Formats: sequence, C-alpha cells, structure tokens
Amino acid sequence: MIFKRRTKPINLEHVDQIDELAASGKPVFIDFWQTGCQPCRTMDGVINELADEFSESAHVVKVNVRNVPAAAQRFRVMSTPTFVVYAASPKKQSKKSKRPGGAIGERWRGNGLVKKDQLQRVLERNGASRAEV
Repeated sequence: MIFKRRTKPINLEHVDQIDELAASGKPVFIDFWQTGCQPCRTMDGVINELADEFSESAHVVKVNVRNVPAAAQRFRVMSTPTFVVYAASPKKQSKKSKRPGGAIGERWRGNGLVKKDQLQRVLERNGASRAEV
C-alpha cells in the first residue's frame, strides 16, 4: 500500500471518556484547546503527528474547553493550549509505605508552545512507544 491512513486524535465529548480511556492501561495525552487561539493552531500539527506516531501505545485526545468545560475544570486549565498526561503510576511498591502503585492520575502538565521532542519523551516516560514505520 502506498498511502497509510493517519491516526487522528480523539475529540473528547464528555469528561468521563478520559477515565474510560485511562482504564485501558495506556497513557492518555490530553490537549486542551479553544477556537481562535493562535498557539493552539500552531500546536495542532504536532498533536496530530503524536496521535499517529503513538497510536498503538497511547491515547491522544483533544478537548475543546468551550465544548467540554467540565474537563477544563477537572484539570484546572487556566490557559490554552494546556497539555496533560494522565496515566497509571508504575506498579512498584514503596518500601516505606507498603502501598502498591498503579493509581491513575496526572503525570505531567505543560502549556503554551512545547517542542515535539519534549512531548515524545514525556509519552515514552509514561509507558508509550512509537509505532514502527
């Protein structure tokens, strides 16, 4: 096949979808954006590339803060674009607390213009890997 169909980010419609996606065990990369935001438009191509590159091992999600305000409130989004990686912590057990890891929560946050290689490293540190070309 000459042309491969690119994987696109998931457009979030309801805040509960985030927990459903995280329950799969894959990290969830969330892009909070809004219409009319120039930095959001600038980052759009990078987010689309990440969705395609990490399609097998991570969920890349776009959230329009005007359409899903509950998601913006839950993650305390004050400006756009804001990026959040939501994932389970490593399943190591702490020697001191004896409590197992694995809790799902926010693992990284960034906002504004962020370089693609930094976003790739964040996804890889949270268990994602790039798809083979």
